[in-house]
Amino acid sequence: MRKFKHILIGSLLVAGTSVLPSCSDSFLEEDMVTSLSTQHFTTAEGLDELSTGMYQHLRFQFNYEWAYSMTQYGTDEFSTGGDRTWALWNTYQADLNSETWHVGDWWNNIYGNINSANIMIANVPRYYGDLPARDTRLGEAHFMRAYNYFRLVRQFGGVPLKLNPSNSVELEFRRNSEAEVFEQVIADFNKAWELLPAAPEQTGRITKWAAAHFLAKAYLTRASELYEGWNGATKQADLENAVLFADRVINESPHTLAEDFRDLWHYTKPNDVNETNPEIILAAQFSDNTATQGRFGNQIHLYYPSVYQNLPGMQRDIPGGREFQRLRSTNYAMDVYDRVNDSRFWKSFKTVYSSNRPGTAPVWEEGYAPSPELVGEPRFAGGEVAIKYIVNNAGDNRYTQDNIKFEAPHMFVRYFDGEAESFTSITGNYEVSRWVALSKFMDGSRSSVASQFGRRDGILARLAETYLIAAEAHGRLGDFSAALPYINEVRARAAYKEGEDRSYYSDGGLAYINNEAVNQDAFNSYSDKNTYYESNNIATELTDATSSALVFGSVADIFASDAEFYDYVGANSDEEKFIHFILNERSRELMGEMLRWEDLARTKTLVVRATRFNDEAQPDPNKHYYRPLPQSYLDGIRWDGQNLTPEQKQQEQNPGY
Repeated sequence: MRKFKHILIGSLLVAGTSVLPSCSDSFLEEDMVTSLSTQHFTTAEGLDELSTGMYQHLRFQFNYEWAYSMTQYGTDEFSTGGDRTWALWNTYQADLNSETWHVGDWWNNIYGNINSANIMIANVPRYYGDLPARDTRLGEAHFMRAYNYFRLVRQFGGVPLKLNPSNSVELEFRRNSEAEVFEQVIADFNKAWELLPAAPEQTGRITKWAAAHFLAKAYLTRASELYEGWNGATKQADLENAVLFADRVINESPHTLAEDFRDLWHYTKPNDVNETNPEIILAAQFSDNTATQGRFGNQIHLYYPSVYQNLPGMQRDIPGGREFQRLRSTNYAMDVYDRVNDSRFWKSFKTVYSSNRPGTAPVWEEGYAPSPELVGEPRFAGGEVAIKYIVNNAGDNRYTQDNIKFEAPHMFVRYFDGEAESFTSITGNYEVSRWVALSKFMDGSRSSVASQFGRRDGILARLAETYLIAAEAHGRLGDFSAALPYINEVRARAAYKEGEDRSYYSDGGLAYINNEAVNQDAFNSYSDKNTYYESNNIATELTDATSSALVFGSVADIFASDAEFYDYVGANSDEEKFIHFILNERSRELMGEMLRWEDLARTKTLVVRATRFNDEAQPDPNKHYYRPLPQSYLDGIRWDGQNLTPEQKQQEQNPGY
């Protein structure tokens, strides 16, 4: 099956020059289309092109700094790294306001795609005829409109509902309520579920299973604590429907959990097998076709790595990543895992780097060299381990600032002997620029060291989350026993298998090894090892399966497993503990996948968890569960033909901004 890899660049409503996919033979071909107008979208060909163009929006989430600033900053999982360009999103400082750059970008892009969906919904029934793809085109449009309003309501609360195409400038807008927006989101996702096919026309197109996944998520979201002021009448039915649609994906779709958690991130080249893993329900499509990469490409690979390039014996390279060092892993992000038995930690975080610049390697100092004749000699050679991150616990007495000098590689140790456990301090010799880094998005297929244009797909929905949606809905219904099998499916996959090599590591830097066009270096920083044994202070190789340690035998195990976290966040009832458990399990499974701020906001746990686990975040409970509406919107709209007064703008704006 050929992969669907296209971009529509520019507005479809304004005459000009845009790149549009050809409808001749393959979606991989492109034509230059000039002087587009709304008249073009009164033909089946034009509507096919418009449908293809809407898929560009799915890439938007991965294109630039808004990807993490509005979804990961200011949460329990990540704080600010050494680069503080957008730290205001993490600290919630006063200049996070209606004029903050990303707010307007997010808003404008989403409403642009909503208008494209509105054109499709209006025109397909009138102009598409009885062509076989008619229902699919209409289903895609309903999905896109629902998906976009779902993103808006989770960030901003109630927003203006625009359900008809705009053919000229419109200025009269008022916000709809959250309840009205959710009603529209759910109606559109339901329509998409009815219309979309079970199998995609091309890899990358939306199916009914994507609609069902997001429909389950929308029902669950509406039933969450943030909306408890108005959701009482729908909560019970919403939770039942969340289970219903999640079960449809789990039991009726062709999607299955990846056999190994590593399979999702073991990226070896563009369009390879890991990008078509059956666990993936929907992904934004990227590729190595430079003609279709757009302005940005997939840039998520830039934001999570810590700095390695300026350590002796090292230099920046393609497999190691171009480290923008925006997101620093919190201690919570490390401690939420059982790092002995849960493979997800060691398959999500990078702990070892190889020397790629041996000519600048550090030398052994007198008093620390293994033997006197090695004093002044390099501590490691090219291709040997140059950097190790030790992810240990407080109370580990093996390491001090001095004795790590006896180690050949650069050693970064989380806790030195005598240091107390802390969730909100940088401990050991970790630094704001050096920490154990999330590696899920590493991209060794890039064309050069400096290139920001990532080529790997961006996952928007996968089956493990569907399981956790069903589990959470059952728990919210008070049936913890019914939630247990869903939780256990995810945790069983997370366990080490019998005979599995726990020291083996891989990430998307592997794609560099297969990238013959640029792989010309004698040495590179990629290493297929981790620090599992050293971090856990385990002397002998382990080969047993760990499912018995991760799979729960009873509901009581849920409440026993994360007991220290329940105390720390003040969870007392079983209902409160269950929500915090699910949030922890979502972290373990979905760490860094740009879902976290919305999870904490909808459950109204943002304040307690961010302030407990993030050393900088200080969200205001009266303000920061919503984002500010962009100033450009407030300045541009009219009420009854008149510009808004300052008082009316404040009325339209979210509280506190």
